[in-house]
Order: sequence, then C-alpha cells, then structure tokens
Amino acid sequence: MSSIDILFEDNHLLVVNKPPGLATMGAESGETTLHALGAEYLRTRYNKPGRAFLGIVSRLDAMTSGVIVMAKTSKAASRLTPQFAQKGNDHAKKLYLAVLEGQFNHEPGELVNFVRKDDKAKRMRVCGERAEGAQLARLRFAKIAQSDQATLIAVELLTGRKHQIRVQFAERGFPIWADRKYGGQHSLRDGIGLHSLQLGITHPTLRTAMVWRAPVPRSWRTFGKLIPSKNQIEQQIADLFST
Repeated sequence: MSSIDILFEDNHLLVVNKPPGLATMGAESGETTLHALGAEYLRTRYNKPGRAFLGIVSRLDAMTSGVIVMAKTSKAASRLTPQFAQKGNDHAKKLYLAVLEGQFNHEPGELVNFVRKDDKAKRMRVCGERAEGAQLARLRFAKIAQSDQATLIAVELLTGRKHQIRVQFAERGFPIWADRKYGGQHSLRDGIGLHSLQLGITHPTLRTAMVWRAPVPRSWRTFGKLIPSKNQIEQQIADLFST
C-alpha cells in the first residue's frame, strides 16, 4: 500500500488519502482498487490468513482525491454507515476543495437540486422533483480564490449523492476543472479538480468526534497561486463554515 497515505489507523478504522485515478471499489477490467489495496495491506501487516475484512462505508469517485475512511470490523461498518447516510443524530461532515473552470462570482450560499442516475451514460443528471428516481441534493459553498481561468471553492456536502458536486456546479455552467464527463474543457495530469479535504465522524466505538484532513495532490501545483498554503486554507475553511 505504498502508493497511499495512511492518515489514521486503529483497531476499527483505516483512514487514507486516496490518490486521484484510483477507484474506491468495483473497478472494471480487473484494475486495482482502494479496497483491494487496503485489504492486502491489512492481510500482510497483521499476517492474516486469507482475505482481511475491510468495509467500504462511503466512496470517492475514481478521479477525486482525498480523505476517506474504511471500517476494519463489521461492528465499525454497521455504525459508520448510518453516519454517511445521514440517519440518526451523528452525521459525517464532509468538506471538499473544488477548482471550477471559469470565474464563479457568487457570494457564499447553498445549491439545491434534484438529481437522478442515468445508468446508460454512467452519470448523474439534474431533474425535476417528481422525476422517477429523483433525489434531493444540497450543498454549501464559499469562494476561496480566483484566477483568470479558474475559481477555488470550499464545499460542504449536506447530502451524499453520486457525483453531486460535479453535476450541481456543471448545471450552472461551472464544471470541475478537467471533468470531461460534465463538460470540463481543461486538463490535469491526474484526476480532476476535486479533493476531499476534511472528514469528520463520530468514532464507532469510542463515540468521540474525530476529524482528518488530507493535503491536495501534487498535480494541483499546476494551479499555482490559486491554491493557498495549507494553513491559509484551514483558516479560511474555519471562518467560512463556522456556523
């Protein structure tokens, strides 16, 4: 598992910084997945016979990088799943950084849409509330920095729909940088301009709040001064989403 950064590990959790271009699980054509790498890491580190258990309780798109948590026990998996489904009082808190193509000149706010799966096209689409399969999609956003070609924003997911950030901003004419599936025109060496910056959960057994952050991938260096320092990002995130 040398290609993946382990951010935290205990008896119940394995938290990593997923690189762009790696599917969480279920990749086609026998490609390596985060789940397979994680399970092999556990098997070899703890000398487990056969396959080691590793539960996927949430996913990141293959082209999205950043912090993701996996469960090392079935008990942890069963207690984490409702947090990501936003059931009960404990909700996972997910903050992302997104580089949008174009100048997104909007005050901090909330985006609300209904979305549905288009299985044939392998994508999500914005739809009407009464459309078959419609799901509510909500997020909060705030602009951090801007250049002539791009805008860096912070996003807090309030629902966890597939491709949610990608489809909601593309619908408004501002696709994620290099996201060709949703209309992006630019390129990036690895992945797209979407990064899971911070994840907060309630520990499944300790019942204490835990938060992890993942540094942006090296490919984001191409954005130059658009990306502030780690400390500046953390301070702005704290200021923007303090309420």
